[in-house]
Amino acid sequence: MPYVNIRITREGATPAQKLQLIQGATDLLVRVLNKNPATTFVIIDEVDTDNWGVASENVTTVRKREAAAKAAAG
Repeated sequence: MPYVNIRITREGATPAQKLQLIQGATDLLVRVLNKNPATTFVIIDEVDTDNWGVASENVTTVRKREAAAKAAAG
């Protein structure tokens, strides 16, 4: 009974994109480990960008800086 937990930032992943993640993770377990898809669980957690850190910053700050740099360059 495989359990896969996917965590992504809450930045607008569509229901169709989430379904693709679920199908892809399930297919991978079926193909590689011969797991039964009927007993394979895939959970997607969406995390606010304020609560996701990378390189000592939260993603909200990183995204704002990237947007400002893009605006300045464009």
